This record gives sequence, C-alpha cells and structure tokens, in this order.
Amino acid sequence: MEINKYIDHTNLKAFATHEDIKKLCEEARNNHFETVCVNPYYVSYAKEELKGSNVGVCTVIGFPLGQNITAVKEYEAITAIEDGADEIDMVINIAALKDKDYDYVKKEIEDIRDAIDGHTLKVIIETCYLTSDEIIKMTNICNETFVNFIKTSTGFGTKGAQLEDVELINKHKSEVLEIKASGGIKTSDDAIKFINAGATRLGTSSGVEIMKNCNCEHDCDCHDHDHKCEHENCKCKGE
Repeated sequence: MEINKYIDHTNLKAFATHEDIKKLCEEARNNHFETVCVNPYYVSYAKEELKGSNVGVCTVIGFPLGQNITAVKEYEAITAIEDGADEIDMVINIAALKDKDYDYVKKEIEDIRDAIDGHTLKVIIETCYLTSDEIIKMTNICNETFVNFIKTSTGFGTKGAQLEDVELINKHKSEVLEIKASGGIKTSDDAIKFINAGATRLGTSSGVEIMKNCNCEHDCDCHDHDHKCEHENCKCKGE
C-alpha cells in the first residue's frame, strides 16, 4: 500500500497565501501525492507550480455550505476545469436533502457531472449533518449518477470523517463508486484505518506528517517513495 497515492494534500484556508500554496505543491511533488486540493482562486497557480509532475489539481465547488444555486456551481466547475483543475469536489445542497427534494439533489449532481466533461467528480455530502438514512440515500444517489467519488466532509463542519460513516457508505455503494474520507485525518494510523474501512482517497492537510510518521516497525525512511520498502511488517504496506 502506497499511502501517498491516497492523499489529496489540502489547503483550503481562507488566509492561504501564494507562498502557502507553493509550499503545498512542493510537498505534494516531493511526496508524490495524488493531488493538491486548493480553492478555485489558486487552481491556475497550482497547475503551473506542478507542471512536469504527476500530481493533479483538485478544487472545491459550492464550498463549504453547498447553498449556491446549481447554475453558480456549474459555472464554478467549468471555470475551474478551464483553469486547469483535474478533479472537482462539489458540496451538495444539504438543505434540499433535508427537505427530501431528492430530484433536485440528483439533478444538480448530474448537471455538474455533465458540465465537467469526464473529469473526476467527488460529491461532498457533509456526513456530520446527516442521519444514517440520509447517508445511505446520498450513497444511492451517487451510485445512480455514476460519479467517481462520494466524499464525507468539507472539514469545515462540526466534525470530519468518521470511521462508522465510511463503513456505512462502503456497505451501500456500488462497485465503481469510490470513497474519499476527509477532515480530521492527521496520523498514519488514521489513514490506514480509513483505507481499511473502504476509503480510496484521503483529504488531509497533514499529508507530510502522515508520511514522516508512518509507524514503521523498523528504521527506514519509508516516507521516501524513491525507496522501496522491503520490510514485511511495515505498516506503510497496510499490514
């Protein structure tokens, strides 16, 4: 298991500067993370900083409340793709879900999915505000709309990813739907637990710390992914 390839290295702070995003990109490049996740303002900058690397650029849409009208979210998503985004993480309209307006929720997802023309779409459902039945309902909607990922959290709600929520989603998702756990994942032990629960992507601002503290049971730098770990009991392999 290469934990680095699960990580969307994230900085969505309102006060993040260009220097902060440059550092984020350098860390992502050095650790071979899957993507950086930045606010739309920084998409083109991050794309330029990561030129020549295999690290993608992810951004957030309707963030963090999800209460923009669909047309605004759609415009945000299209503009982000034009600016160089490879992946889109969109927040659902949680109020519409609470009102049981499932047609609205589903159509909004479909509209944004179609607008981004085959780019990866992750649907943020903000599990901290949902009941178990609502989490199952959103999992089914994501199954039906053939999006790439269902994502637990923005990281700006009352709590982040919870193992029991990931396990619940994993129980009800289709074979093709993937899970992104996000919010509060700070250690390699956290990362491994969420991966074992079914997550195939992790949103975290602690990616570097996770790789530096991979809880290996031996003395080696397994966070250096130019080094191939040969130790059978290395927890970096998920054992």
